[in-house]
Amino acid sequence: MDNETQPPRDARPDFTGFVRVRGAREHNLKNVDLEIPRDALVVFTGVSGSGKSSLAFGTLYGEAQRRYLESVSPYARRLFHQLGVPEVDEIDGLPPAVALQQQRGSPSTRSSVGSVTTLSNLVRMLYSRAGDYPPGRAILYAESFSPNTPEGACPECHGLGRVYEATERSMVPDDSLTIRERAVAAWPTAWHGQNLREILMTLGYDVDTPWRDLPRKDRDWILFTDEQPTVPVYSGFTAQEVRRALKRKDEPSYQGTFTSARRHVLHTFATTQSPMMKKRALQFMVSGECPLCRGKRLRRESLDVTFAGLDVADFSRLPLARLADVLKPYAEGTAAGAKKLAADHPEKLLVVRRICEDLAGRLAVLIDLGLGYLALERSTPTLSPGELQRLRLATQVRSNLFGVVYVLDEPSAGLHPADTEALLRALDRLKASGNSLFVVEHDLDVIRHADWIVDVGPAAGEQGGFVLYSGPPAGLSDVETSQTRRHLFGDASSVLRKPRTPKGWLRLADVTRNNLHHLEAAFPLGLFTSVTGVSGSGKSSLVSQALVELVAERLGHSIPVDEEEGSELERPAAVVLDGRITAGMEGVKRLVRVDQRPIGRTPRSNLATYTGLFDPIRKLFAATKAARASGFDAGRFSFNVAKGRCETCEGEGFVMVELLFLPSVYAPCPTCQGARYNEETLAVEYRGKNVADVLRLTVDAACEFFAEEPQVLRPLVVLREVGLGYIRLGQPATELSGGEAQRIKLATELQRPQRGETLYVLDEPTTGLHPADVDKLMAQLDALVESGNTVIVVEHEMKVVAASDWVVDVGPGAGDEGGRIVAAGPPSEVVEVSSSRTAPYLARYLSGSHPDRDGPGRSPDESRGSPRRA
Repeated sequence: MDNETQPPRDARPDFTGFVRVRGAREHNLKNVDLEIPRDALVVFTGVSGSGKSSLAFGTLYGEAQRRYLESVSPYARRLFHQLGVPEVDEIDGLPPAVALQQQRGSPSTRSSVGSVTTLSNLVRMLYSRAGDYPPGRAILYAESFSPNTPEGACPECHGLGRVYEATERSMVPDDSLTIRERAVAAWPTAWHGQNLREILMTLGYDVDTPWRDLPRKDRDWILFTDEQPTVPVYSGFTAQEVRRALKRKDEPSYQGTFTSARRHVLHTFATTQSPMMKKRALQFMVSGECPLCRGKRLRRESLDVTFAGLDVADFSRLPLARLADVLKPYAEGTAAGAKKLAADHPEKLLVVRRICEDLAGRLAVLIDLGLGYLALERSTPTLSPGELQRLRLATQVRSNLFGVVYVLDEPSAGLHPADTEALLRALDRLKASGNSLFVVEHDLDVIRHADWIVDVGPAAGEQGGFVLYSGPPAGLSDVETSQTRRHLFGDASSVLRKPRTPKGWLRLADVTRNNLHHLEAAFPLGLFTSVTGVSGSGKSSLVSQALVELVAERLGHSIPVDEEEGSELERPAAVVLDGRITAGMEGVKRLVRVDQRPIGRTPRSNLATYTGLFDPIRKLFAATKAARASGFDAGRFSFNVAKGRCETCEGEGFVMVELLFLPSVYAPCPTCQGARYNEETLAVEYRGKNVADVLRLTVDAACEFFAEEPQVLRPLVVLREVGLGYIRLGQPATELSGGEAQRIKLATELQRPQRGETLYVLDEPTTGLHPADVDKLMAQLDALVESGNTVIVVEHEMKVVAASDWVVDVGPGAGDEGGRIVAAGPPSEVVEVSSSRTAPYLARYLSGSHPDRDGPGRSPDESRGSPRRA
């Protein structure tokens, strides 16, 4: 197979220069030679796992970072997340690079939209230098307007906005119980709790009367006192026996120190190293809005300073689009009072204009990228990876860097087609500033907008790693082996699904959450439904939150809470969800939510262990003649068990080497060479491979290897059918993208026998999928519906929307401008709704027309064959 197909030089557009790669072998790349232009939008395409990320990130960005870090002091290098040195012979003409990757936000709620974009720094400067102070107040420094600094944080809640307290109701949930019957639930359940109860008997308190009947004074002392008296304890005595023993001054069992329930709870929470103990203490604490700052997190002095009539907390709570409107007259010098300010304090007017102009310019980029619905105070844990990447992209657009390569990882992920057009405008601005853009992407509109395409393939994993084509987009149409070509230049028209009849309707009423207010919604049962809308319109609030929680509540399921790092106190307060199900639950017997949360947080969790696939594989090894002769059971073949794993690395496969002034290096284990098992375990082979060899197989290769083993083959086939054939069985969970983790969860669910009447809820299941892989995924989801189940997806991919039985379009806009159901019905009816932002793009897809090469940045009405509805 040719490693690269390129157009002749005289057929190429004029470019300022080229980056030349020779002998790239990172991951599955097959000794790739490549030539791509600088100062251009270069899109890397190919099926999932083909090697395009290995080329763009692992090779090009990895080498650019390595060269830059060679110019940095060894001490400073520790601050960087360093990629490995790429496997490549030579790269010429490579400028400095900046990577904008898909990644989850900071786990701390103290990290926000304002801090990620650095807009908060400007806002604090604005309030410090140009705010309206109360008469006689000294000017405050910018730090005083941050809840994350000692100068700014409210002294009562320490900048959290909430206070936590242990109350009588939280610590004594059942006041009909006596103290002996453990009415004070906040005390420990084991010996320590018994000790405290016996101390109370020595102190003369009644432990056999129901809590509610005890005097208020006694109850308050037991729960809230800070006193810690030490008294004699007579273990196992009755109250009467204790009184007699005290009177006789008998020798006690021991001396015990009393601790009130509140003191115990707060001390345990603050000092315990046990996550379980901390969680238990937290359940006896209730949070409420801080009475001093009213939830605004700042000192009173800071909140007394206003700008445009708003304190800094209210200013930071405005959606970015509204914020831009507030700042506009100040940036233009037309705000009320500007003339008087110019006369009295001309220097202050200059400060106001300069800061507001900078803020307005930065906000304009964010709003153009479809992020106008966010607020500065929005915490990063609540943002999707796509939103975070666009926030970073907006910051780069305003940075005015020149001569840089920006390497982006699927910037269109999570974007409605309307928002993708804004994204393309932002990319064009970066290119126009003299920068190069290397973008890994599946979205066909982004691919059409490229100046140059690098198509990698032809398939995934070992069947990929070749550059099939490198050149202007039009030339890809001649490359028969390209799967991208079929979708980019083939017949894009979609045949509408033959209508299926719903088995009933799941109806919601009074749904209130985020920007949804008393919303009513209906979803057909037994059909495939797509929920669409621009980013921030409220579709995830409706489906992934409200629908899932209401159905789970009715079924008696518990919804797992996202596990965030950092202090529990810093996590946002639980959102009160209003809404109810009014009909349709008789058609839902089970709920399955398939989201993009990681399948594991350590390398010990992998595809094989998560799916249960590893269990029958280990049994096959245990059944071999060699294993039986050695007395090895299935547990021997787990790298998490001491008897089978390599003891040097304890089954990790690598060891950490700490280097002074340099980042710690992870090197393959010198004993097992990364195999994770000890020699005795590796000596056992099944059909010529040991257990480590099997874990190195891709799903595709494993399907062939285990073709005669139905127990192993069935889950492997399902994994391949959802587009994961390229992933290794032992690939650590930490190396999987959100989209891959979601498809692994889906495959795990698809292995189970289908009983029907299950509600499947998926949030953007096509994230990270090539159009060819979307077809595979749709076949699997359609099979679920045919088995009598209901599938509801939140989705932007028009291929999926067009193939749905029913579409619910939320909007029309984002944030305050969304939150309503604009259209609901089959795709053929939704395209006729003039107020739907989705309708023009769906109509364009159904008609098979697409904007021309130069026009993806235009609105659908300006593109060929795309109707516009006012």
